[in-house]
Amino acid sequence: MKQKRLPEEPDARSPAGADISFLMDGPTGNMIHSTVPAGQVNRATRHKTVHEFWYVLEGRGQIWRSEDGSEAVTGLETGIAIDIPAGTAFQYRNIGPEPLKFICIAMPPWPGDDEAEFVEGPWLPTVAVG
Repeated sequence: MKQKRLPEEPDARSPAGADISFLMDGPTGNMIHSTVPAGQVNRATRHKTVHEFWYVLEGRGQIWRSEDGSEAVTGLETGIAIDIPAGTAFQYRNIGPEPLKFICIAMPPWPGDDEAEFVEGPWLPTVAVG
């Protein structure tokens, strides 16, 4: 049995550009806490094999998702849950004055940053590529 408290400082940065803290991991998936600062637009990416579920804790944002010729922009606000199936192109941004914070569950567990490939998205990213 595991237990962990959210650390005061992030553990890393996601390939898209969010500050992330590792919360839990197991054989079938893992969970992180993500923070996107006010005004930040992350890089558009697509995951090769990982499916994600997000649950928004605080803030306001938008996420663009595109899969099999269908695309949509969804508002991200407290209480909203979304999915990002493997192979779906997506990009997200914070459109509010406070940090956008959400829980992300990845299945299977995140294998490393090579899992994400950068794609063209609808918005110009404000985070550096690299």
